[in-house]
Amino acid sequence: LAKTFKLPIIVLVIIVFSVFFSLVRQNFLANAAAILATLLGGYPLVDETIRGLLKKQFALDYIAILAIVLSLLTGEYLVGAIIAFMIASGRTLEEYGVSQAKASLTNLIDRIPSSAILWEEGKSGATVKISDVKIGQSIFIRRGEVIPLDGVLISENGLTDESSLTGEPYEIEKIEGDAMRSGTINIGDTIVVKVTKEEKDSTYNKIIALVRNAQDEKAPLVRLADKYSTVFTIVSLLIATFAYLISHDMSRVLSVLVIATPCPLILATPIALLGGVNAAAKKRIIVKRLASLEVLFRVNTIIFDKTGTITLGKPRVEKFEILVKKYSEKQLLAIAESIERNSLHPLAKSIVLFAKEEKAPIIHAENITESIGNGISGVIDKKKYTLSKIPQEGMAIGIYEKDVVLAVFHFDDEIKNDAIDIIQKLKKMGMALHIFTGDKKEAAQKVGKKLGDDVIVKAECTPEDKKEGIELLKKEGKVTAMVGDGINDAPALALADVGMVFSNEDQTAASEAADIVFLGGDFSQVNKMIVIAKSTTFIALTSIFVGIGLSIGGMAFASFGLIPPVAGAVLQEAIDVVAILNALRASRIS
Repeated sequence: LAKTFKLPIIVLVIIVFSVFFSLVRQNFLANAAAILATLLGGYPLVDETIRGLLKKQFALDYIAILAIVLSLLTGEYLVGAIIAFMIASGRTLEEYGVSQAKASLTNLIDRIPSSAILWEEGKSGATVKISDVKIGQSIFIRRGEVIPLDGVLISENGLTDESSLTGEPYEIEKIEGDAMRSGTINIGDTIVVKVTKEEKDSTYNKIIALVRNAQDEKAPLVRLADKYSTVFTIVSLLIATFAYLISHDMSRVLSVLVIATPCPLILATPIALLGGVNAAAKKRIIVKRLASLEVLFRVNTIIFDKTGTITLGKPRVEKFEILVKKYSEKQLLAIAESIERNSLHPLAKSIVLFAKEEKAPIIHAENITESIGNGISGVIDKKKYTLSKIPQEGMAIGIYEKDVVLAVFHFDDEIKNDAIDIIQKLKKMGMALHIFTGDKKEAAQKVGKKLGDDVIVKAECTPEDKKEGIELLKKEGKVTAMVGDGINDAPALALADVGMVFSNEDQTAASEAADIVFLGGDFSQVNKMIVIAKSTTFIALTSIFVGIGLSIGGMAFASFGLIPPVAGAVLQEAIDVVAILNALRASRIS
């Protein structure tokens, strides 16, 4: 803390010396110390303002600079020093508050190891930085360690916990050649992984990139604060003019200007918004764009995908239908399992589990390729097989050899336990609710009836249909949020005012298109995120208006000579603290 608040502490010490010299009637030293404190504390403010002017950006602190200049011109050096201390401490407090708000996000970055042990010719080698590991090199992962880079398993078998990516708390068995994703944990014996992606392209690094984007973006609400500041500046100057006209006393003008410094606008808004990002991160929600918090505050229409969003996303195989008799059930299940265990798709997990229950043999597939909307393919014994949805069959996955369907998996899915309750909560918020799904009309309406007659269901939707549906809602003046499961929803997520995705699949186009990413499949995260957005925006606006209100009240008293300049500076510091403390509440939203 001492290092963080170094400049304010130095300025405060100099002010103390100035007061001491004044008490012992060493006025020259007192004034010199006060001027030094003013220059030290005010320099960052002046520097930032000049940089802003060069970029043609409106600065919030013109009044603060005017107050400092007026204090020096009128010989109120101690007042100038206090203003400088107020600015320096306020900005440092902002930096500290922002760093506290980012704490949970920083934990995401800290979780991944910074180094790895290379594996060379059957033995462990040197320890190197993760950033220095190249594609094709092999790394040694011990039990309990986080896998730092994406790759393929070259050990005979392994066991991983992928809950950090999928939110699903069960173990995933791996065999030689299977995909290994960064951010997952090795919970089995020591393994060796051949790296296929460098650090910058890794699965887990995508999450970190989302976090950094959220931290770096300036939200509309901050610009909204700029607009309030413009009006506030004009009001402040009018009050200062009024104070001079009724008294011709520059001391009163200085008192008004001291109280008028718009620190609550500068400090409270970004702290509140980043606090909201922090509160979301604690619930395993990544807010990619700060702007989405303010927009989500205004959303009145929510569109849901069905499978993996409202339903469990863990459908079970209800029926396995063999269409080509030259393959046995065990052969077909082994083919499907070997390909699908490399996917994070909810239906893939069901197929893998079903094959395991039916005791299908474990075989290895090569050249795995997965395409969103087109299924997943792999090569087994020099033959290429593809698993993809059967057109017009709802939840059904076919095993294809070229264009021939060898067998079909039929699935049944269940509504998430809390889905009906959460839908009711959203209705009470006044939200209009829609379901856009690719499933057949009968299956979609079955889910819709369970959720309530006022949930509007649109079935058999292609990705383009979902996009067009959102376009229509927006033309009607609706502020929309789209909630998907990371599959086939990218166009709709990108078009909606706010896109929210359950990220059960790494590096999907949907995750790239969405504004908010849910790490896992907990449906209650939708309601939690809306509550966080509404609470955060309300807290930010409260800080703005409370700060403005208190400042205008103080200026009114100062204009009638009831508050001297020194007391005005202390009062403004107190207003800053109130606004910032209120903004910090956003980090504690539950």
